[in-house]
Amino acid sequence: MDKQKNDSTYDGSQIQVLEGLDPVRKRPGMYIGSTGYDGLHHLIKEIADNSIDEAIAGFANKVVVTILNDGGVTISDNGRGIPVDVHPKTGMSTLETALTILHAGGKFGGGGYKVSSGLHGVGSSVVNALSTRLVAEVVWRDGYLYRMEFKCGVTQGKLQKTGATDRERGTTITFYPDPTIFKETVEFDYKWVVNYLRHQAYLTKGIYVTVRDERTNERESFYFEGGIQSYVRHLNVGKDVANESVFYVEKQIEDSMVEIALQYNDTFIEMVKPFANNVLTAEGGTHLVGFRSALTRVINDYARKSGLLKEKEDNLTGDDIREGLTAVILVKIPDPQFEGQTKSKLGNPEVRRYVEQVMNEYFAYYLDENPNVAKNIVGKALLAARARKAARAARDNVIRKGALDGLSLPGKLADCSSKNPAESELYIVEGDSAGGSAKSGRDSKTQAILPLRGKVLNVERARLDRMLANNEIVSLIRAMGVGIGDQFDVSGLRYHRIIIMTDADVDGSHIAILLMTFFFRYMREVVDGGYIYLAKPPLFLIRVGTKKFYAYSDDERDSIIDNLIKDRTEKGIKIDPQDDRIRQAGVTLLQRYKGLGEMDAEQLWDTTMNPENRVLIQVKVEDAERADAIFTKLMGDQVDLRKSFIQGRAKSLNLEELDI
Repeated sequence: MDKQKNDSTYDGSQIQVLEGLDPVRKRPGMYIGSTGYDGLHHLIKEIADNSIDEAIAGFANKVVVTILNDGGVTISDNGRGIPVDVHPKTGMSTLETALTILHAGGKFGGGGYKVSSGLHGVGSSVVNALSTRLVAEVVWRDGYLYRMEFKCGVTQGKLQKTGATDRERGTTITFYPDPTIFKETVEFDYKWVVNYLRHQAYLTKGIYVTVRDERTNERESFYFEGGIQSYVRHLNVGKDVANESVFYVEKQIEDSMVEIALQYNDTFIEMVKPFANNVLTAEGGTHLVGFRSALTRVINDYARKSGLLKEKEDNLTGDDIREGLTAVILVKIPDPQFEGQTKSKLGNPEVRRYVEQVMNEYFAYYLDENPNVAKNIVGKALLAARARKAARAARDNVIRKGALDGLSLPGKLADCSSKNPAESELYIVEGDSAGGSAKSGRDSKTQAILPLRGKVLNVERARLDRMLANNEIVSLIRAMGVGIGDQFDVSGLRYHRIIIMTDADVDGSHIAILLMTFFFRYMREVVDGGYIYLAKPPLFLIRVGTKKFYAYSDDERDSIIDNLIKDRTEKGIKIDPQDDRIRQAGVTLLQRYKGLGEMDAEQLWDTTMNPENRVLIQVKVEDAERADAIFTKLMGDQVDLRKSFIQGRAKSLNLEELDI
């Protein structure tokens, strides 16, 4: 009876119809992914992509992004300018149509753009909907300046036309993100904007890009005549290269353009970046499949006919051939079929054929014309093949001994009793002394302890076969349960928090960097999954009578002492200003911890392992290229680079100052 009564109240009046841009304000995450940091910066991307599309189409060569003092952003280009004539379907100006109606734009087959990075065509209108104020200014082909203003996506007055102007033709959009939508932050990150536009400059040959920040007066400009050739050189900075001249080809096939640049270096890591219409397709797709297939075929064919690969030897595998490869693949196609809202994978089947055709012809010609380079590339692949066979033999040997068997955990691992990875933690601890304290003080249900002896292998300079000969690395692989190399499987991870806990000194930091290098190079999915953390142990113990205070920095130590002095003063305790600050504060012990081994089990639990009190720093890779460059500079073979860095910055070490 009650159910029937409830059902009777459900009628058409309860079905909400969202008009105009209301759906965007109601569900912003559906259009920009999130309303946090990433979503905020996605607004810049949506508008800037329109300017980049004008450049790709050949109608613009300048883009300027300015972060304003008052919280807004201005993005301008010298393209054709959004049309301002009356739109035949809406009866409004085309400018107003593009900014107030979803799925209105020049990217839906109407001839506005042959190629564009915008997939859904909702960029400008979405930014408008999520801005408290947006001002659009267009210098159109008639030489007049047109201006229109909006508030939360709603038009504020008619299109204004002023007299002829000396300003360049093009579009200028200024917008202010709505703080009721972006509650986390509305402050733009200058470095994010610089990195994004630097990449766009690499991918759009011959475009001038400028980023300004009125808040700090910072300014950077980019222009890369070489396009993706310059990009590949940038990615290989600090690495010895096998071919000084970057292989480059740009070829029109039917209605599409294929552009490829590649160069080999002396590392063991493959870095291939596939793009479609300037969109990074992180999960690859048909263009990447075509590239890899052709690369493997061309190098094997050359190795055979040149005698570098003997008749009885097996063909080189794709993994052998791609060791140390840096490449950028850029395809420009009229109708990209991206898989998923994030555009992370290209699905157009014809693109595989286009890329294979270009690589088969032009890379084969490049090897024939550059025999010394070809010999270096094939020689590196042959070394990789031998190392792969040695690694397989080493791994098989280790497996035969049960060392990589998930059922055979390392003897020094003090495992937790829980078998639920979501609640389980693995503490990687420096030294047996700290390991003993950690084992005694831990929560044995959820916290496992793996002590490591000495400094682990620097895997930046080691292949898999050498890694598997290192006991500490093997113990770590066994404990985590994910395997290594071609047997790696992140779904086997036994702990969803891998916590690196080392001393707060130079040696401890070095061990942490060595471990992070290992995870970044050989277990990247564990890092990307957010499973890696750094523990932050205290530097000081401050005891006042029976009370204990822990400080994690010099500033925090000073702040605690200041508060103790203030508290004693407010209580009327007489303080001799001639005394040092320690005695003024009534401190009975001020201890500087030299290492984790100086803490007993209770102290280590209270400060560094108790989830209620501890400080953990999650390791994230927000910019993989920057991370790669940092690891290359600090952990690679280029001693001069590292020496120069240390000499120039020893007094104020700051990763933000790395020249990369």
